[in-house]
Amino acid sequence: MSGAETALAIAAAVRAGRRSASDVAAAALARIEALNPHLNAFTAVTAARAQSEAAAIDAKRARGEDPGPLAGVPYAVKNLFDIAGLTTLAGARIEAEKPPARADATAVARLKAAGAVLVGALNMDEYAYGFTTENAHYGPTRNPHDTARVAGGSSGGSAAAVAGGLVALTLGTDTNGSIRVPSSFCGIFGLKPTYGRLSRAGSTMFVASIDHIGPFARSVEDLAAGYDAMQGPDPRDPVCRDAPPEPAAPGLSRGAQGLRIATAAGYFAPAGTAEAQAALAQAAAALGAARTVEIPEAARARAAAFVITAAEGASRHLADLKRRAGDFDPATRDRFLAGALTPAAWVFQAQRFRRWFHGRMMEVFRDVDIILAPATPIPAPLIGQATMNVGGAEIAVRPNLGMFTQPLSFIGLPIVAVPVHRPGRLPIGVQVIAAPWREADALRAAFALEQAGVAAAPVAA
Repeated sequence: MSGAETALAIAAAVRAGRRSASDVAAAALARIEALNPHLNAFTAVTAARAQSEAAAIDAKRARGEDPGPLAGVPYAVKNLFDIAGLTTLAGARIEAEKPPARADATAVARLKAAGAVLVGALNMDEYAYGFTTENAHYGPTRNPHDTARVAGGSSGGSAAAVAGGLVALTLGTDTNGSIRVPSSFCGIFGLKPTYGRLSRAGSTMFVASIDHIGPFARSVEDLAAGYDAMQGPDPRDPVCRDAPPEPAAPGLSRGAQGLRIATAAGYFAPAGTAEAQAALAQAAAALGAARTVEIPEAARARAAAFVITAAEGASRHLADLKRRAGDFDPATRDRFLAGALTPAAWVFQAQRFRRWFHGRMMEVFRDVDIILAPATPIPAPLIGQATMNVGGAEIAVRPNLGMFTQPLSFIGLPIVAVPVHRPGRLPIGVQVIAAPWREADALRAAFALEQAGVAAAPVAA
């Protein structure tokens, strides 16, 4: 099977007996061996496990048993999800000294139960604190559309593996945009579900009060299938203890019918390059989004997210910062040190604002179902690029790639990153934002854009 096949096409072939899961796994492992040296998306390849899982799928089908909705689909996960028998690196040198995980993360276990076949772990920014996956310990992940450019972060390996056709489905995490930014840069679909919808048990936390997990794929149907497979309450994750499963895939065919769709104005309107605004306008036109809405105090929301992220993230690493600061990626270390020095009064005020902002956004969603906004201010920058020009101002790249994702991150909204089709040009995406627990609405709107030909995620040539 080629790297361009979708997850659901692979699963259909395996379920029907047209292909064996073992053959599919072997082909995926061969693609990884051939392509990963150019992309550096993987930090570990779990070949023996993949072969064993694939053989089990084939044996199950031979017995007449249901091999699962994702039967034989090769997938990989960001290297902060526990994989039994593998040390969870979380992009850090320090974590490499720890023993292998004794059990799979809940999300990994659920994908396995759905028949998917794990082929490896993926590169990321150290401790998920970054937007470019230029990892000082394990090297930068390269964008399959232009290997001189970043794949985005912190789930850069997850996005590059899908965009490059190494696998059809991957799993990442999003705190301030770490699914949406790499989706935009690599030209694929990514979903940040509602906070608490999917279990984070067995993953290395960055900012527990903001962290989300979610899938990457090259089609909305694949995205929904991966998301649905991971749903369900989990007592191992307190914020997911009571999350009821609400399958999204069956409703995709309704498209955007009946959805009230608007474009974000104010903070989101003048910022970003002409490319970002053109992509947004294209998506809005395709969905008939004739109205705009103001997201109140978006700039202040971004500032509050910065403060909470820095302070809460640093608190998890204080002991290592004191004992062995030199073992951190220098950029990560400096951000954590700044977070550790953040005054408590600032954090308190940011949390107060967070509650206020959530209330105002719920008021906005009384009048609309979907809000469209840019995903990134620019297409993927060059590896090592320090500054970018946005709105006529030269600003730093790394802290500002999330300028459109951060304001919406810390109140837990479900968001689909949609790649706007730009043949011959670097990818760039838009955010399709819905009210809490309305992932199905965001996926329906994304599916409508895909069906209209506005959104597409071809394998990078």
